[in-house]
Amino acid sequence: MIYLDNSATSFPKPLSVIKSADLAMRSSANPGRSGHSMSLAAAERIYSVRRTAADFFGVENEQNVIFTLNCTAALNMAIKGLLVPGDHVVVSTLEHNAVMRPLEKLSEKGINYTRAKVFAEDDDKTVDSFRHSINGKTKMIVCTHASNVWGIRLPIERLCALAHAYGLLFITDAAQSAGVVPINMNDGYDIICTAGHKGLYGPMGTGIMLISENIRPDTIIEGGTGSISFSLSQPDELPDRFESGTPNYPGISALGAGIEFVSKKGIDRIRKHEFELIRYLYNKLSKMDNIILYTPIPEKEHFVPILSFNIEGKHSEETAALLASSGIAVRAGLHCAPCAHEEIGTVKTGAVRISPSVFTSFNDIEKTLFSIRKIITAK
Repeated sequence: MIYLDNSATSFPKPLSVIKSADLAMRSSANPGRSGHSMSLAAAERIYSVRRTAADFFGVENEQNVIFTLNCTAALNMAIKGLLVPGDHVVVSTLEHNAVMRPLEKLSEKGINYTRAKVFAEDDDKTVDSFRHSINGKTKMIVCTHASNVWGIRLPIERLCALAHAYGLLFITDAAQSAGVVPINMNDGYDIICTAGHKGLYGPMGTGIMLISENIRPDTIIEGGTGSISFSLSQPDELPDRFESGTPNYPGISALGAGIEFVSKKGIDRIRKHEFELIRYLYNKLSKMDNIILYTPIPEKEHFVPILSFNIEGKHSEETAALLASSGIAVRAGLHCAPCAHEEIGTVKTGAVRISPSVFTSFNDIEKTLFSIRKIITAK
């Protein structure tokens, strides 16, 4: 199989990630819950991964690295833990349902939101769009760092500065950017949420919420933390405040190996490789008849290495099924981001998404192009 669905979850996983998960399963005990050697070793490994993640994202205090089930869980914790009835939120027109569905649910409690238009390759217009969406009740800006459908990258450094200039909180969804774009908590972000199983090459069922020192969302899950057990109140200390219940020790351990893999490879090298593939693919597709491309050719400054397209006269699901029959794995449909499709006009057809990884080769792309040509000529 040629696997080009890395924006959903990366595959294959580095051998070090697989070995780390396997080792954890072979010697796992509940970390932080007991005093025996296996429990202590698991707790030490989780602390080590917390430190690795803190170094990777520029978090000064590793206790501010919160491990979650996935990016969606992290976003729910951040959004629902900070908003109260009457608050207003600004989001982008490209958001994933991991942002939109929590906000839609909160709208039942009198929390409103406005969608600010994103202008690909024009950061000034995008920032102005967000600025004009702020009103007297706005409490935060929540936006994706990069669209999971179109790869369009938002100027989150400027949007964060804009939020703080108006006394607002800033939260970003970095599910599609972590591992291919440098992200540093020292740039002033209040909360960064990301997935562990995509560009960080960790296993599914892992996510991270990075939280600044001066932000303390309310909890949406309470329970045992192995600390202050005499109290029926949830601890205030991080990370315990947001890590109730038995953690995913094999997943967290393997996530640490994934982050180490990315660090050793180098984000710049990974991004360069993936962009070379995507730009080559874009140029070849742009010369084919019956191909619909929806964005300009991706540039590093304004995109992450993702490309979505359609074949005229075919629903995206049909194209993806035909590619799958040739052993090529892509993603089609709405990608859990109907707002992004509404913005481009592809709600009825969806789009075929191709997303490479560090393991993707030019030969993989050539074979994919060959299969796309076959689909077109067979119409």
